[in-house]
Amino acid sequence: MKQIKYLQDSLISLRLVETSKKLPSLLEEAEKKQLSYIALLNNVVEYERKMRDEKNMEKRLKLAAFPCIAPLEQFNLEEQESLSLKQFNQLKELAWIEQLFNLILLGPPGVGKTHMAVGLGLEAIKRGYRVSFITMGDLVHTLKTMDITRKSQTRIKRIRESQLVIIDDLMYAAMDPREANLFFQLVNDLYNNSSIILTSNRSPKEWTELLGDVGVATAILDRLIHRAEVVHFNDSSYRMKHRETIFKDESVQN
Repeated sequence: MKQIKYLQDSLISLRLVETSKKLPSLLEEAEKKQLSYIALLNNVVEYERKMRDEKNMEKRLKLAAFPCIAPLEQFNLEEQESLSLKQFNQLKELAWIEQLFNLILLGPPGVGKTHMAVGLGLEAIKRGYRVSFITMGDLVHTLKTMDITRKSQTRIKRIRESQLVIIDDLMYAAMDPREANLFFQLVNDLYNNSSIILTSNRSPKEWTELLGDVGVATAILDRLIHRAEVVHFNDSSYRMKHRETIFKDESVQN
């Protein structure tokens, strides 16, 4: 027992904390199965690697700041006629991230744009990508306060270092010239370095009006649409079709 305790302490000193906790059961399993020294060592190494992968994934998930956990498995493709199963699977494969493609999800509220964006973000995290999620409202506020708060500086730094950036509700409201310039600077930093998923209930034609400055708007659109796949979600609201009600078999009118 003293030897095992010494080994556990040694593992902790080497920052192999999870393996230190698991060591007694790993040794017991090796003895029960009469494993060779190499097989035992392989089990120890594999366990440590598995624990580190899980911790790294938990860390990436926390830093992504998703508003909810919405896996792609829960996305009802039958409710969304604008996407075929083949297209859905192509998006899920994430090859477009390696190709630095952007994904623009357009459509009215409640049709599944954010669910799709979060689901793809979760898939990316599983594959080891750094992901950031932020609404357009929060992004504008964060950009405007970047010079005065460390929290905003940290968040923008994290976004710039992400391999996939999800901006939800793009162009939900008009921007003033300063906000548009700050947004352009961020898009310019991400261009050719990261993929971006944008969700919006307004078409790109309307973005120009909401960005105000035509020159800045053109520069932003040029970078966002240069390599981009646009998906139009034109169905009726999923939330309205599947809403819950306090009334049972009777409607409000009845």
